[in-house]
Amino acid sequence: MTALTKRRTFGLVFEAHQPEAVELPGRPVRRGDKVRVLPPRGVAEREDQRLWRVIRIERTEVGRFAHLSELGSEEPVAQVVGVDELSVVAEFRDRIHPGLVETGRVERGGNKPFHTVINSENYHALEMLTYTHRHSIDAIYIDPPYNSGASDWKYNNNYVGKEDDYRHSKWLAFIERRLKLARELLNPSDSALVVTIDEKEYLRLGLLLEQTYPEAKIQMISTVINPAGTGRANELSRTDEYVFLVRFGAHQLAPELVEESKDKEVHWPTFRRAETSSARPNRPSQFYPIFVDVGARKIVEVGHPLAPDVDRFSIIPPVDCVAVFPVRDDGTEMNWGLTRNSLVSRLERGYVRLGGYDPDHHQPFVIKYLKSGPIRDIESGKAKVRGYREDGSVMAFYEEGKTKMPTTQWRKPSHDAYRHGTTLLRDLYGQQRFPFPKSLYAVEDVLRLVVGNKPEAVVLDFFAGSGTTAHAVFRLNKQDGGCRHSIMVTNNEVSAAEQKALRLSGLRPGDREWEALGICEYVTKPRLVAALTGETASGEPVQGKYKFVDEFPLMQGFQENVAFFKLTYESPLSVRHHRAFRRIAPMLWIRAGSRGRLIDSLGEDGWDVAEAYGVLRNLDQTDGFINAIGRADAASTAFVVTDDEGAFQMVCRELPSTVTPIRLYETYLQNFQINMGGN
Repeated sequence: MTALTKRRTFGLVFEAHQPEAVELPGRPVRRGDKVRVLPPRGVAEREDQRLWRVIRIERTEVGRFAHLSELGSEEPVAQVVGVDELSVVAEFRDRIHPGLVETGRVERGGNKPFHTVINSENYHALEMLTYTHRHSIDAIYIDPPYNSGASDWKYNNNYVGKEDDYRHSKWLAFIERRLKLARELLNPSDSALVVTIDEKEYLRLGLLLEQTYPEAKIQMISTVINPAGTGRANELSRTDEYVFLVRFGAHQLAPELVEESKDKEVHWPTFRRAETSSARPNRPSQFYPIFVDVGARKIVEVGHPLAPDVDRFSIIPPVDCVAVFPVRDDGTEMNWGLTRNSLVSRLERGYVRLGGYDPDHHQPFVIKYLKSGPIRDIESGKAKVRGYREDGSVMAFYEEGKTKMPTTQWRKPSHDAYRHGTTLLRDLYGQQRFPFPKSLYAVEDVLRLVVGNKPEAVVLDFFAGSGTTAHAVFRLNKQDGGCRHSIMVTNNEVSAAEQKALRLSGLRPGDREWEALGICEYVTKPRLVAALTGETASGEPVQGKYKFVDEFPLMQGFQENVAFFKLTYESPLSVRHHRAFRRIAPMLWIRAGSRGRLIDSLGEDGWDVAEAYGVLRNLDQTDGFINAIGRADAASTAFVVTDDEGAFQMVCRELPSTVTPIRLYETYLQNFQINMGGN
C-alpha cells in the first residue's frame, strides 16, 4: 500500500504521455531519419500516420529512393519509396540541433535591437531559445489555442475536434511541454508570464500553472473583448475572456495613471556654453561644426573639432546645410556643452533638438540638449516620453498625477477585439486574413503592466499568430522611448479548409504556393512590415490612425528594426566541423543582443567583429581579432571556435574584461545534448 501511495499522482491528472511530433517539409531526407509517407498529389485524404526509419538511400537513373522499415511494430514492414514522397518527422523526445535562415528584414530603427520573427513549430523554437536566452526573458505573452473544438489547432499532425474524448488531455500535454521550456527562458529573479484563455480551459490552465510554477504569484483578470457578445445556441452570449498573470521573483507591476494633472516638460538648456571660461581657446575639443539641413530643420552630421588656428569660415557644409558653431551674437567664439562623441551619442537617442533659426546671426540655429539629470529621469521612467519631434528629439514630460493598480476586471472600449483587432488588420492588409485577432490595445495594456518599467525588456510570444504582441511592443517603445525588443514564434500552417483545397489542387506542405499561404508568410510577416513602414504590400499608405494612449496616423510607421527567420534542423557532425556556420550564425547574433550587423561569413582571415560581438575561428589571427574587438565599444560577446580548451583559455585571457567569451561549438552541442525532447 505504501508503494502504491508513493506512485499516486495528486493534483491535475491527465494523459501526459500523449505523443507529439511535427513534420519538417522541405528538410532533405537523410539516412536514419524518421519519416511519413505522403499521400499521392491531388487527393485530400488523411496521410498515413505510421512512422518509418530510413535505412539507406539508393540512387538510381530515375531518382533517389529510400529503403524504409516501419517503427513501433512487432513485425516491422519494409518498403522502398521515392524520397520526394516522404516527409521528415521529428518527435518531441528526439534531440534536435537547430539553425536559422534569414528570410527578410526591415531596418528603420537605427542602432536599436532587432525584433525577431521565427517561422517554426514553437516547441523546437523554444528549445533553440534555450541557447540564446536561457533565464534572460523579461516577459512572455501567449494566446494559445483555446481548445474550443474548432479546427484551429493540431496535436500530433491532426486537428483536434469536439468529438475527441482525449482533447483536454491532449491540450494539457501540449501546453505543459511548452510551459516547462518557458521556465528555462524566464528570468527567475524578475519576470512575468501572461496567458490568455476562455472558459473552455481556464480551470485546467489555472491548475496547470500552479502545478508548473509553485513558487510564482498568480492572479487572473476578467476582460471584456466583445461587448455585443458571441451568440451560442441555448447558451449565454460570451463577452469576456481571462488573462493569467504569473510573476516570478521580485517582479513589479507598473501602475496606471488614473488622474493626470499639469505636465511639466523636461528642461532643455542651450548647448552653447555661456561662462567666460568656456571661450574657444580654453576647450579646443568642444569647438566643432554641427551641420543642419535648413529646409528639413534637422541635424544631419556632426563635424570634428577645429584646431585653434583653423578659421571656422573655412569649413564647407554639405549641400543645403549650414555649419553651426557656438558663437555669441557679438561674434565671440565659445564652446559647446559636450565633446563631439558625447553629442553624437545623445543625438542618436533623441536628446538633442533644434531651437529658433535666424540666418543673420553668427549662430543661425539655437541648439538645445538634455543634461544627465533629465536623461536619468527618462531612462528610469520618472519622466515619460510621449513622442518625437520632426527632428527626432524626444517629447518628455514629468507626469504629476495619481497612479493605482488596475483591478482584476477590465472593461475598456479599447479592448474590443473586432474594432481594434479585426478592423485594424484589415487596414494593414487591405483584406481579411486572420480570424479573431486580439485588440492591439488590450495586448499593449497588459504588456505595459508587466514591462512598462523596463525600457529594455525582452518580450517573447511563442503563439504569435498575426504578430499583435510585437506590434504592441512597437507602440510601447514609441510612447516612452524604450528599446524593448520582441521575439515572435509562429508556424506556417494553413487553415483546415485551405489545406483541403490545396491538397486537391495537387500541392503539399513545402511547396512554394502552399507555404506562401501559411500564417507566418501570409499573415505575421506582412502585418509587421506594414505596421513598421506605414505602407501596404502594394506600396500604398496605410489608412486610419492609432487611438487611445498615443494617437497618430498608421502611415507614420515606427522607428524599429525587425528580422525574419526560418528554423532549420542541422546535423551535429556538420555543426562540429563548421559546415553549418551560416545557419548557426543568426543564433550567435541573437544571443549577442540582436543588434547591428549579423556575421554570416568569416572570410579569408577566419574572424570578424561586428557592432555587438565577434567570431574567431582561425586562432593564428587572434591578435587581429583581439585588437578589433577591443576597438568595438559596444561589443560584449566573443565566440571562439576551437576544440582545444587550452587554446580557448589563452584567447579568454587576452580579451577585454567587458567581453564575455563563449566556446564554439562546445556550448551549442552541450546545450542540445542536455535538451532531450520531452523535458
